[in-house]
Amino acid sequence: MEVCYNKLFKLLIDKGIKKTELRKMTGISPNTLTKLSNNEFVSMAVLVKICRQLNCDFGDIVEIVESPEYKTANPKG
Repeated sequence: MEVCYNKLFKLLIDKGIKKTELRKMTGISPNTLTKLSNNEFVSMAVLVKICRQLNCDFGDIVEIVESPEYKTANPKG
């Protein structure tokens, strides 16, 4: 399973917020923003900061997707 932050970036577009603005609003590092952009895992604390600033819930900014490797290893699942 992998994470996908496309919902977060769509929400930012809808609210007219740039990624750099989000970084400043939340206090997250540039490296963390890069991880988000690359759909890499970030800490729960980062996700909480983002949700608080955007007044949303986890489901509004992240989704769990199946990785191609997982589908190959578990064809029924």
